[in-house]
Amino acid sequence: MTETDRLWAMKTKLEELVCRAGDALPLGRDASQLQIQEKSGPANYVTVFDKATQQFLAEGCHALAPEALFIGEEEDAGGDGGNADTLPCCFVVDPIDGTANFIRGWRHSAVSLAYLEQGQAVIAVVYDPALRECFTAVKGAGAYVNGQQLQVSDTPCKDAVVGFGSSPYYPALRQQSIQILDKLLPQIGDVRRAGSAALDLAWLAAGRMDGFFELRLSPWDWAAGSLLVTEAGGMISDPVGAPLGYAVPKGVVAGNDQLYRLLLSCLR
Repeated sequence: MTETDRLWAMKTKLEELVCRAGDALPLGRDASQLQIQEKSGPANYVTVFDKATQQFLAEGCHALAPEALFIGEEEDAGGDGGNADTLPCCFVVDPIDGTANFIRGWRHSAVSLAYLEQGQAVIAVVYDPALRECFTAVKGAGAYVNGQQLQVSDTPCKDAVVGFGSSPYYPALRQQSIQILDKLLPQIGDVRRAGSAALDLAWLAAGRMDGFFELRLSPWDWAAGSLLVTEAGGMISDPVGAPLGYAVPKGVVAGNDQLYRLLLSCLR
């Protein structure tokens, strides 16, 4: 079995696991039944379903790869902790990326899972349960949605649509984000703020938008999406063009070749 075959077989099992987790989420459920709690920082919420989904994924991942540690957003829901950049192998998971959307019944959130070996993402799965779209990638073997291969757009900057995040958990970055948008908007078609970085990166890989930036995200927000982007022919880095790594929160810049370079210039 080749290395690609090994990873592809593992991807298939992880895809099934993530889709099962996403399909169990009660989309549109009344917010009073979600047991919403506020975490550190403004507008930073967790529900009983974030924790239950992470626990389900942790158990499934440990069954598939007992030697791999599990790093998830919800620290008290099945996570092992650890530095993903230095571990031989690990899973990096966001059980519900876009919890604020999920709470409000706005059907734009995702289950995001990346499998890393030697500090590099080699498998990505991002599942949108509302649209029943599963975005997957294996390093060196391309990116797909429901079996259809993905390719980033070749849209020129003047016509481009750029997704962005406002870093709502970090108020000090709010004004800086606005300044970047003010500089960027005259050079592109328009912007979108959808509330799920994992889906923004998946949609970028699918050519549905042309660029993306956010000044501060956690590794579980971009771990899977970063592999989707690169396997679809796009570029992704931190705001100064350095590799992201998976150890600490960072700013993220991604896009097709033209948009990526424009975004880097605006963020600098």
